[in-house]
Amino acid sequence: MKAIDRTVVVTGLGATTPLGGDSASTWEGLMAGRSGVRLLTHDWAAEVQVRIGAEVAVEPTEVLPRPQARKLDRTAQLALVAAREAWADAGFTGQAGTDASVDPDRLGVVIASAIGGVTSLLEQYEILKVQGARKVSPHTIPMMLPNTPSANVGLDVGARAGVHSPISACASGAEAIGYAIEMIRTGRADVVIAGGTEAAICSLNMAAFGNMMAMSKRNDDPAAASRPYDTDRDGFVMGEGAGVVVLEAAEHAARRGARVYAEAVGQGLSADSHHITQPEPSGRGIAAALTSLLDTSDLKPSEIVHVNAHATSTPKGDVAEILALRKVFGDDTDHFAVSATKSMTGHLLGGAGGVETVAAVLALWHRVAPATINLDNPDPEVEADIVRGDHRALPEGRIAALNNSFGFGGHNVVLAFRTV
Repeated sequence: MKAIDRTVVVTGLGATTPLGGDSASTWEGLMAGRSGVRLLTHDWAAEVQVRIGAEVAVEPTEVLPRPQARKLDRTAQLALVAAREAWADAGFTGQAGTDASVDPDRLGVVIASAIGGVTSLLEQYEILKVQGARKVSPHTIPMMLPNTPSANVGLDVGARAGVHSPISACASGAEAIGYAIEMIRTGRADVVIAGGTEAAICSLNMAAFGNMMAMSKRNDDPAAASRPYDTDRDGFVMGEGAGVVVLEAAEHAARRGARVYAEAVGQGLSADSHHITQPEPSGRGIAAALTSLLDTSDLKPSEIVHVNAHATSTPKGDVAEILALRKVFGDDTDHFAVSATKSMTGHLLGGAGGVETVAAVLALWHRVAPATINLDNPDPEVEADIVRGDHRALPEGRIAALNNSFGFGGHNVVLAFRTV
């Protein structure tokens, strides 16, 4: 049975990424094929194997008031920047209680982070060791909790319908958006701010991921390090940032005359139950998520013309995703314009699903798919129409896009959006 009760639409977009401090500059960077990966200049960088990363283009402390920023971990800072942009972009002003167009009891927030406030945790632990217990900040606990980004956005807008923080590794941001869609579809809320955020570029994470052999070691060529589908790919590049959307019941958006970017068609979920870090190699679990999406929505395979792929630039992951698409859609995948935007932004972990949802929605809005950069020698195992060289126009008419997100532990989330 199709589980469709209310139509959900996207009315606001916000982002802060390695390509720009807002959604517009991020999109411009994607269209230009610009890499946000750079050599890291932190003091600890010389001590780790991997010394490259994709840090945000605009520091959140340049945007937020200093007294507020000091009490927030970087993950929450980034989330707040992106959420405020999305909120304003949707046409809302101030808190829900002061904006007559939305009832605070019908407003929710779902923003996820895979790792949470790890930088605050490490900073305060260092203070504890060096300066003693009395110097540890009283804000440490709320700064390090993984629900803090969502909670602070909820406080910022006065949301009372529910504030949530799903954690599913690198699928967290996408799962947050899927959860938000269901909140509206099932009548729990009329408006939900949803997305993902991450700020995990620190010595511990860089050392640990590097020792796992999960990240690219192209320290001498940062801009070319993230290269999904290329035969010479050697791992992902750590990125940071946040991507947030405002989701709204279609009738609620219509009543206030809101601009609608796209319909949020639904989500598909599954778990591999295969390995704690490796994807199931045949793509079986991902295929199950794709099938779940089709079974619980009115999406037609013929409508799908664009896929913002998870494609982290890892040898096994890139192939498994394409195998799954072909397993479910067969030769129909030949008309999918596949984009791997992590080639430019790096991998934002829990923030990836949020940023890539913004990119997928903008691809539909502008009817153009971003190119995948650094794809010099395509992997022969990747049988798909990867957009490369230059961005590509998408067709007219009613079209849809998928945003795929997968995470350590075998979490699979597929989101679908469609033109209105």
